[in-house]
Amino acid sequence: MNRTLRYVLIGVGVLIVLLIVAPFLIPVNQFRGTIEQKASAALGRRVQVGNLSLSLIHGGLAAENLSIGDDPKFSPSPFLTAKSVDVGVEVMPLIFSRELNVTGVVIQDPQVTLLKNAAGDWNYSTLGASPAKAAKKEAPAAGGAAPSAPSTPNASSSTPDVSVKKLELSNGKIIVGTTNSQQRTTYDKVNVTVSDVSLDSKFPIKVSADLPGGGSLKLEGTAGPVDKTDSALTPIDAKLHVESLNLATTGILDPSLGLGGIVDVDTTLANQGGFAQTNGTVKLAKALFVQGGSPAGVPMNVAYSTKYDLRKNSGVLNPSTVKIGSATAHLNGTYATQGEATVVHLKLTGEGMPAKDLEAFLPAIGVNLPKGASLSAGTLSTSLNIKGPTNRLVTDGNIGLYNGKLSGFDLGSKMSAVSALTGLKTGKDLDIEKMTTNVHMAPNGLRAENFVAVVPSVGNLTGAGTLDSRNNLDFKMAATVTGGAIGALGSGGGKGGNCKGGGTAIPFIIQGTASEPKFVPDVSGVAANMLKSQLGCAGGSLPNIGNAGSQNPADAINSLSGLFGKKKKP
Repeated sequence: MNRTLRYVLIGVGVLIVLLIVAPFLIPVNQFRGTIEQKASAALGRRVQVGNLSLSLIHGGLAAENLSIGDDPKFSPSPFLTAKSVDVGVEVMPLIFSRELNVTGVVIQDPQVTLLKNAAGDWNYSTLGASPAKAAKKEAPAAGGAAPSAPSTPNASSSTPDVSVKKLELSNGKIIVGTTNSQQRTTYDKVNVTVSDVSLDSKFPIKVSADLPGGGSLKLEGTAGPVDKTDSALTPIDAKLHVESLNLATTGILDPSLGLGGIVDVDTTLANQGGFAQTNGTVKLAKALFVQGGSPAGVPMNVAYSTKYDLRKNSGVLNPSTVKIGSATAHLNGTYATQGEATVVHLKLTGEGMPAKDLEAFLPAIGVNLPKGASLSAGTLSTSLNIKGPTNRLVTDGNIGLYNGKLSGFDLGSKMSAVSALTGLKTGKDLDIEKMTTNVHMAPNGLRAENFVAVVPSVGNLTGAGTLDSRNNLDFKMAATVTGGAIGALGSGGGKGGNCKGGGTAIPFIIQGTASEPKFVPDVSGVAANMLKSQLGCAGGSLPNIGNAGSQNPADAINSLSGLFGKKKKP
């Protein structure tokens, strides 16, 4: 037993010595040229590796550096760099036959730069293409010669098949940008695992990454066979999960304007025949679309379906559903990549949406209710056109509120001057029979035109105005009221114009902020002209108000100025 144990120990010792000494006896650096040549031919890019070393214990080669060149039409800098690469090999053929059979590749801490040009093409699209096919992909300019293909040492006219049991990118960094801008977005801790890799067949793929500003991305599915003319057209069938994507840090919304939002995505992705079909859900939280607004207090949920043409860089958003609480709207349209931006043309429509469910989302578009007030009843309907690049969207359309109740808001106390003339008392809650307006929303603010509100306790409110990026109000309004001393002005024999009988327009201005609006009487400018028109309708039947015994509308204006506590300048 002692002799047997001794032989075993001797054998183990010899094996250990061989494992330590053999790598120094096998000139593995002689394979560096072969590796560079085969990799360059397979990728259609120049591949360079540093000094090679062999570890029989781990069954593989290690390279100190790796560099994969970029498409020269995009950048002279490398497409990928890495400080070290581990290459798994079959040990016995390497020792006894000096044959290099690769079983796996692990690229440690790589940095990849993805660039898009003005035509919407990506620098990775020619990866794996033969020089002849890569040159054919780009049509020559008018009157010019075809562009030269990327230089690849000893590359043949056809792409060789490559088969690797396992390919990994570990703890990588991906930098995304455009060829005509220095602005870049960085994705950290990128890990990619691909099994049974072959350019001519389908293979499993897993991707995970940290997103800029927090959040994460995970993709799992299959890809292949690799398209030999444009790798962006390679078939993919996968599931994508994105968590806490920050719209500001990724440049989808303009961070310089304070815009933003946090997005979660669950979707399926099927890329076949040059068309990418996606179906899934998006949850948008803390949305902010207008400078001067504040993040929405409730999320928006979208169930969507799109079809994107990878050759034309344009897509269609199929009819999709938008939900905020129980409020439901419908969204559809088109989108396209134009240079650095994604430009959309969308249509959003909604009918009979509960107002109280939408209240917490209104600050995202710069609409803040007065302090202490809430939308406790009513329905909202809207039809909006959303256009422009995603980071600076412009929205036009109309919004209507029907049978609404603004609880905790006493309009009569805010319009004290009008109340003094008419004797109206609105109470602590404001009932709104109807309120409609045309809106124009841009990142720097909101403009409302053709504003009309039917308020039973007051009358009709009409006008137009703006809500700027600092949340300041500037509205020119008129209240057509009935009853009281001033209401009698509109009851005389009208002679055309705005006279409808039974009311007179009282001009006023809304200033302050949306949360603290201030109602200021206006007897000059545009609003005064509206009042003059109403007073003129009364003809010769104007009653006396204070010193307004004259039938001249201008004299009546002066009298009303005194009632408002202001005297019209001569």
